[in-house]
Amino acid sequence: MALTQPAPGEPTAERAAPLRGGLATTSCMETLQVGYLHAVAAAAGCSLAQPFPDNGIDWHLSHSSRAHAVDDEVTIKVQLKCTYQVAPHPAGPTFGFTLENEHLVKLARSPASVHKILVVMLVPRTQDEWLAAGHDRLELRHCCYWTNLAGVAVTGKRKTTVRIPTARIFDDRALCQIMARVGAGGRP
Repeated sequence: MALTQPAPGEPTAERAAPLRGGLATTSCMETLQVGYLHAVAAAAGCSLAQPFPDNGIDWHLSHSSRAHAVDDEVTIKVQLKCTYQVAPHPAGPTFGFTLENEHLVKLARSPASVHKILVVMLVPRTQDEWLAAGHDRLELRHCCYWTNLAGVAVTGKRKTTVRIPTARIFDDRALCQIMARVGAGGRP
């Protein structure tokens, strides 16, 4: 049996793009961000619930601790968004993200009995770059950022661009800190 080498410029089996399914890219982005949220919640020791029907809020996250002052279990509501229109590693202290005004009003309502946060995931444009696996890790690319939009005003006719702080990376430590503040009776 003879082994043949690929012609110059021809992709090798290792470099060839896999045959991906026909699901719309936006649907795949939604699934990826849910996987990110689940990983963060698991590492933070939080439980997840998905409201049905989804009335404009994607997830409820709950955190139990005897250290909470307001209750032994506190909950926040999470709205997920994912985009490749903002490049990963955004420069500066914030980046802009546009929301439908109707959605912003729901997220910005203040006061609220259950606090809400917006989590925005920035991903590369191509699915080939979304994750990398090795023997010791699974990396999701690139990052989720979070913000509390309570009190933010609508400024556009149909849509409003809000600012998302780049310092607020959404990971397990950030989620634990959010829950500790809410558990003490504060805001996320």
